[in-house]
Amino acid sequence: MTPVAEQLGQWLEEFTRQQTAAPWLQEMRQDAFRRFTELGFPTAHDEEWRFTNVAPIAASGWQAVSVPGIPVASLREGDREHLGKYAPDTAFVAFNTSFLDNLSFTRIARGTVVEEPIRISYVASGSANSGPYLHPRTLILVEPDAHCTVVESYRGEGRYFTNAVTEIVLGDGAVVDHYKVQQESTEAFHISTTQVQLGRSATFTTHSISLGGALARNDVNATLSEGSEATVNGLYVVNGSQHIDNHTAIDHAKPHATSHELYKGILDGKAHAVFNGRILVRKDAQKTDSKQTNKNLVLSDDAVIDTKPELQIFADDVRCTHGATIGQLDAESMFYLQSRGIGRSQARSLLTYAFAQDIVDRIKVQDLRDSLERVLFEKFHEHGSY
Repeated sequence: MTPVAEQLGQWLEEFTRQQTAAPWLQEMRQDAFRRFTELGFPTAHDEEWRFTNVAPIAASGWQAVSVPGIPVASLREGDREHLGKYAPDTAFVAFNTSFLDNLSFTRIARGTVVEEPIRISYVASGSANSGPYLHPRTLILVEPDAHCTVVESYRGEGRYFTNAVTEIVLGDGAVVDHYKVQQESTEAFHISTTQVQLGRSATFTTHSISLGGALARNDVNATLSEGSEATVNGLYVVNGSQHIDNHTAIDHAKPHATSHELYKGILDGKAHAVFNGRILVRKDAQKTDSKQTNKNLVLSDDAVIDTKPELQIFADDVRCTHGATIGQLDAESMFYLQSRGIGRSQARSLLTYAFAQDIVDRIKVQDLRDSLERVLFEKFHEHGSY
């Protein structure tokens, strides 16, 4: 038996061990598992995964655990129609859907303004030898002209595997401010897919903060409608042997839409980071305005960043720009701080902190911003590893 067949055999055993669900859910699971076996775990031969090796995930003997939430089978028919409708056809999405059981579900009624953030938290705990695997599933439906803020967080201790899928649907004129904070254990594996569908004149903003994980991969995808606006920002901070892979895809499907994207990375030690940002402007999406920027601060000779911004434009009346930078701390700024009595290590920490602060300052949820500032201060000032 080949290693791939052996791995899929292990997951088939897990799949068949599940309790039989309602017919509609059982069919969804079976279709997803069939698709997962067709696709298999991605390898370096897959263009979208050529810098990220998921063999440690595929080969490990993970233990199943359930994720708190409401039973998927309890969804109303009108709500369940959205489940799985938008998430992309990838192996890890199919893997997640194969084990659908509970989910975090939120529906915001038409015209409602939710003042307090909606908080969705996933926490895991594993051991050194064998750890659990979790398939968190989140579905957020925001009806026309509704407003809300969502804070989605992932953290844990020990060794485990999280494979998360989040679908967010915005009705016409809806406004959503979304934050995803990944502070997994440095022994953990984290794969996540966030798929956003924007209605006409809807506004969506997301900030993806990645600080933990031995290996982490974040896919953030947004499909824009006429007159809609998406802001997609991210910050990743990695050290030691950590590996972080951020893939974004913004689909301008209709005219008069706007997107802004800024991802910033800080790498030290022997860390490896990947950024792949794709902007697609379809033939009918005239008057598109899109800007994408990826900036990386590399603090070690052994740290590696692979960055690839992409533009695919099939319309002629558009304004699109993209760019990527990779650099070290500015020598003049270091000299300026040291000339005023600040030690080299402290000057290095201050400049690194300032680079990250640009993203943190954009966070509107006060307690989340304060928490991240404390975490970054500890990373850059107290540990001295950066």
